[in-house]
Amino acid sequence: MSLRNLLLCLLFPLLASCGEQSLPSPFQAGDVTAKYAHADFHLKDATGKPVSLADYRGKVVALFFGYTHCPQICPTTLAELAHMMKLLGKDADRVQVLFVTLDPQRDTPELLAKYPAAFYPTFKGLYGDSAETAQAAKAFGVTYEKHMNKDGGYDLDHSAGTYFISPRGRPILLSPFWQHSDSWVQDVRILLSFK
Repeated sequence: MSLRNLLLCLLFPLLASCGEQSLPSPFQAGDVTAKYAHADFHLKDATGKPVSLADYRGKVVALFFGYTHCPQICPTTLAELAHMMKLLGKDADRVQVLFVTLDPQRDTPELLAKYPAAFYPTFKGLYGDSAETAQAAKAFGVTYEKHMNKDGGYDLDHSAGTYFISPRGRPILLSPFWQHSDSWVQDVRILLSFK
């Protein structure tokens, strides 16, 4: 084998690997744009007005699925989102937090008008019938399951991530439950640059 061929054999794997490298993500949350690029919902706000994701274009949307009787995950997440809004300062005017109930049986429009707003005045609660709720949850890969209690009531086990969607609808980020407001502020400010 000639020296030239030997050098080509040695350099070829190095050259091929150049195309595979990518820059690290600027986001703290995971970029799930490819998976949820066409995800949407068709629900109602607390006044009964039909809404979809397109109604919030122009703002970063923080989308969280839960229910008002949730003992820990939902109030903790909403409190962290409220803290994020305070840390954002004036940028908070360009962010809309949406709380989608997974429990339309108990979460009435009246309750959804008050519960999210108790954490921060601009937070909105959304609801649908059981089919619309299931469809919205499925669109975003949210799982939930009802578990009956001994007293005849029930709780819902549900996935606990928060979606952050840029003003144009892309990119879409998914933050796990253990991430908090400081990380979200950084990601939201980056998303606000996607006009």
